[in-house]
Amino acid sequence: MRQRLFILMLAMLMVLTAACSSGTSSNGAKNENGAGGNEASQVELRIMWWGDQKRADITNEALNIFQEKNPGIKVVGEFAPSTGYFDKLNTQLASGTAPDVFFLGGNVVDYANKEVLLDLSPYVDKELNLSDMDQSMIQYGTIGGKLLHISAGANARGVVVNKTMFEKAGIPVPTDGWSWEDFARISKEISDKLGSGIYGTYNMSIDGMDIGLKQQGKQLYDMDKGTLGFEEADALKWFQFWDTAAKSGGVVPSELQVSNPPGDTSKSLVVTGKVAMSLIPSNQLAATQGLTQDELIMVQVPRGEKGTGVVFESSQGLSGYAKTKHPKEVATLLSFFINDPDVAKILGNDRGVPVTSANRTLLESNANDVEKIVYDYTSRVSEATKTEPFAVSYNPPGFSEYSKLAETTMYEVGFGRKTVEQAVSDFYNGTVKIFKNNQ
Repeated sequence: MRQRLFILMLAMLMVLTAACSSGTSSNGAKNENGAGGNEASQVELRIMWWGDQKRADITNEALNIFQEKNPGIKVVGEFAPSTGYFDKLNTQLASGTAPDVFFLGGNVVDYANKEVLLDLSPYVDKELNLSDMDQSMIQYGTIGGKLLHISAGANARGVVVNKTMFEKAGIPVPTDGWSWEDFARISKEISDKLGSGIYGTYNMSIDGMDIGLKQQGKQLYDMDKGTLGFEEADALKWFQFWDTAAKSGGVVPSELQVSNPPGDTSKSLVVTGKVAMSLIPSNQLAATQGLTQDELIMVQVPRGEKGTGVVFESSQGLSGYAKTKHPKEVATLLSFFINDPDVAKILGNDRGVPVTSANRTLLESNANDVEKIVYDYTSRVSEATKTEPFAVSYNPPGFSEYSKLAETTMYEVGFGRKTVEQAVSDFYNGTVKIFKNNQ
């Protein structure tokens, strides 16, 4: 009897043990060894970008689609205004807490030199599909023989023209092929004909400096040689042009440009009908037009000695963190961001026109009037560079410091604190010092 009871208890114990070791948890979900996926088995990626609330909303919507199509990857997004974004990113990189993916612009060289970017080369044609991406964009992201950056959008800088203001002044709207002499004359005519408080143009001496240098056969930073691409005399010629144009009355005074910076669309004087022209990347046209009833168009920048100096270039893009624990998933996310048609429809041209031909064709077929202007403009630039090619622009190492110095120089001249010659001398010597300290 005791022996039968012992055998019965042993059998029950074996059944209980087998039940506890099955592939189903108490809530019915598969464990990590099963075919299903629970939250514990998900890979989590962090991604960070800069921009306004609209960009945050559409980016988060795109990331939600990614998670629906890639249930094994959870993505946590965060964003910051452009003014504080890189300070935040630099702090995280210094502490080793940077996101797995983050957006960069023309300052990608700075981060490549710091060796904090993930080499994506091993994942091409696997997790990362670049087969439909413009070759120039791939070249842009390849630094030192490594693929470190994937462009999220492409654009071309140009002059946004408030056509309504030109019509009020009775002045013909400028067209591609105009000269800087035309530009200075037209800016003054706008100011003279529309009266006090109205100006022909913003001061583009800083935002357009690398364009002005390329038009002289120089450039801000020579990526191939790893050196500055200009001399003091080149910068002096550029700043003298703008000083003369400002003194004629056609350029926004410095005190007004400080309070209404052209880079802040919500404060742009083009929107309020106070300034007729400004330099913008093509992907900002829609946001600018959305804030005014005036009709806006885009034309190529005036031509210099060597042409326009403008190319179809990366607006901004994504890089992976070198210390990420999930490089394959990072590559998967980047590939999705540039190739998925549903994402293209959501993001539109917010970061520039798509870098894949399929998604450009997709969006262009449903473009509104403003978007058609952008597509037409970028196509004109793309065609022009076939006969007048220019090197892709990269910001020099130490770009944040350089930007502050350049802006200071513009306002030192504008407020009359220094002569153009003295300001440019200090600017050039300061630029050389910054470059050497950040190599």
